[in-house]
Amino acid sequence: MSVLETNKKVAHRFYEEVVTQGDLAVLNEIIAEDGHDSAVPAGNIKGRDGFVEHITWLRANVEGVTATVTDTVAEDDRVVVYWTIEGTQRGELFGVPDRGRHFFGVSISTIRFRDGRITEYSVLPDRLGIIAQLTGP
Repeated sequence: MSVLETNKKVAHRFYEEVVTQGDLAVLNEIIAEDGHDSAVPAGNIKGRDGFVEHITWLRANVEGVTATVTDTVAEDDRVVVYWTIEGTQRGELFGVPDRGRHFFGVSISTIRFRDGRITEYSVLPDRLGIIAQLTGP
């Protein structure tokens, strides 16, 4: 398997096994010790602990969260992941208090790799689209 294929496979594992299934132990296999998750609310927790905080927060605030990879593009040490998220709000999300509403959104993430492990993670979710679903009629 090529490096690009390996990196894409690891990216899929992140969304399927960690985000959707909540298997935080997988992070020990796929995140570099010095990995950085820029989506962590405080933004200053380094290493795997930042990823644990992000996923724990997400799963606590979105019941039945499902992340589905729809496409990946890989080049050099990066994978761009197009993915969807779906679930029911159970806590504050993007500044919107819990209204118990189901939502669906699209996101684009950029993931950097070193030796088959994630070193940097950033995500650009469709916040406006999700907020509209959470606050609309």
